Order: sequence, then C-alpha cells, then structure tokens
Amino acid sequence: MVKIARWNHGSGTQSGFVDNGNCYALPARQTVQTLLDAGLEETLGLARRVIGSAAAVPLADVQLLAPLLPATIRDFVAFEEHVEGVRKSIDGVAGVVPEWYEAPTFYFTNPHTVTGTGEVIGIPAGCTDLDFETEVAAVVGRVPGSDGRNLTAKQAHRHIFGYTILNDWSARDLQRREMKVSLGPCKGKDFSNTLGPWIVTADEFEDRHDGEGFLPISMAVEVNGETIGQDLLSNMGWPFAELVAYASQDSVVRPGDVLGSGTCGSGCLAELWGRNGSKTPPPLKTGDVVRMTAEGIGTIENTVGSRREAVTRVPARPRRNRVAAAATSGT
Repeated sequence: MVKIARWNHGSGTQSGFVDNGNCYALPARQTVQTLLDAGLEETLGLARRVIGSAAAVPLADVQLLAPLLPATIRDFVAFEEHVEGVRKSIDGVAGVVPEWYEAPTFYFTNPHTVTGTGEVIGIPAGCTDLDFETEVAAVVGRVPGSDGRNLTAKQAHRHIFGYTILNDWSARDLQRREMKVSLGPCKGKDFSNTLGPWIVTADEFEDRHDGEGFLPISMAVEVNGETIGQDLLSNMGWPFAELVAYASQDSVVRPGDVLGSGTCGSGCLAELWGRNGSKTPPPLKTGDVVRMTAEGIGTIENTVGSRREAVTRVPARPRRNRVAAAATSGT
C-alpha cells in the first residue's frame, strides 16, 4: 500500500511516503504536487526507490498535515440518504428533489483553509450549529496524453490518482441563511475542510470495485468515542469516475484537484436532526473530538476549538438609497 503524506518534523515541512510506521521524505524540492504532476505509474516507481533508500523517520515523531495543497475542491452531494435527511432538516420536507437524480451536483469550496488530522478546528463567528460531514475524496493526477477535458467515465477513472478522507465542516445556521438566496453556501462552509491522513494510491483499490465501478468500503464517524453514523462508499448515486467525468465536461480537471463524494448516509448531524425532528445529537461544542475512518484509507481526528467572537454580517443598504443615487447621477 502506497501512502503519500505531508508532515512537519524538526524545523521543516516534508513530503513523501508512509510505510510500516515510518515516513520517507522525497528528495529536496520535490512535493506531493510533483507526484501528482508525474502521474500514478511514475509515483509508484519512485515510492519503491525512496522507501528503499531514504532515511526512516518514525510516524509517531511527526505532525501530519493535509496530504496536499489542493488546486481546487469540488464537493459533490452523491448520497441519496444524506440528501433526504438534510432536506427534512432544512425545509421540513420529505424525499429528494427530482433534479438530484438527473446529474451529479457539486459546489466549489475553499482550498486555502484546508486542515490536517490532529488540528484544532475553531468555531466560526456567529455559528451555534457546528457540524461535520463524513466523506471520501478522489485526488486527480496526470494522465499522459490527456488534457483533462470532456472526459468519458473510462478516461476519468485513469485520472484518479488516489483517495483520502474529507471532513467538510459546516456551520449549519450560517448555511441555512445563505442558501435562502438560492446560491451555494459560502461562510457556512469555507472556514475549514480537513483532508487526510494521507493519500492512498488508486491502484490499491482496483480489485475492490464492483461491477458498476463503485467501491464498497466502510465509512464511520464518532464524536467523543460514540459512533454517530456509518455507511458504505458504494451507496453513492454515481461512482467516482462519473463524478470526475462530469466535472470535466466543458471544463477541465487538473493534477491536484480534489473531488469529494459528499456526506455518506448518517455521516453528519444535520441529516440526523431531520430524521429525529430535533437537534439530537446536539451541535458540536468546544472540546468535542470528531474521528472519521474509511476502510483502506485510515483515520482523521480533530478537536473543536473555541468560537471566534465577532460580528461579520453586513446588511445591504436600503433600496431607496440606490434609486436616489441613480437619479442624482443622471442615469
């Protein structure tokens, strides 16, 4: 199994491979992005050479970081059970909108606030309903001869370099207000996304796909040691190859892009709030520990920090002021 990671050790940040409880750094000036740009086949060869020759540093002695600095993060909503529960939580309406079945849906989230396992995640200003989202993400790598545009699912499958766990942290109260404007979430989502603990290369999962291209691996989330939810990745409405292909239509996917599966069934609190008819289990609070595990990938764990006390909402000026200004200017 080839695991690709980033870590802090001593006075610097390094990138490389994790094997049998040890970390092996890449040669100087090489990063995880170097591997993604090289492609999967070259990376597997380099892993064998580096693990066989580089100095070993015990994994227990390093601080793992997010395994890459993503170019973009597209987060899909590919689990029907999750969509159904969250809709009940937000709108009080049962079922899934027909449009969900027509094509995959995603939003772009913030690649600049990515965090790693072990980091403390502060509660954003104005948030009282902090939530997590349990996901697996595909990481895109280079395929020789392909520009990443208008891919078929078969072509897109080759662009999947590896997989990691994604926790799409969510400020549900902020998100509810924002999405009433009929646009995607913004401050309800962009304060943190946790990736980790590493990227497991896609070749490790080739023999595990079912006949339709889905991966039947287990996913689970705990809060303070208590299991909150679990599901199978194969319960997605579309396999990852279809998600990557869809993202590339009239667009492009590039090495370093991250594509999230969306939250698995019972993989967040908001879904359970919708099903239970109350905020049970309660929103996350300072000191809570959230632990996510995906079979064949690993585990990420984060502690919830304190809330930032600030007022960030800025009301729009009244419409009459804009009309008056237009009249004054002669337009």
